[in-house]
Amino acid sequence: MHSTSAVSTQSAAGTGRLTQVLQIGLAAFLGVFLLWGVGFSHIDVLHNAAHDTRHSNAFPCH
Repeated sequence: MHSTSAVSTQSAAGTGRLTQVLQIGLAAFLGVFLLWGVGFSHIDVLHNAAHDTRHSNAFPCH
């Protein structure tokens, strides 16, 4: 019975680690999309919104 408990604990730890890696990956993808996908957009509304947000956060953009 002890070995079954250890296996389920390792499985839960592995699932938690996978979830954490997935969350970090999705957050990084969203950040990259917001900076490059919207910042360099040819749609003026999206570009201007990103530009104004960068300035309000003191992020250099030009």
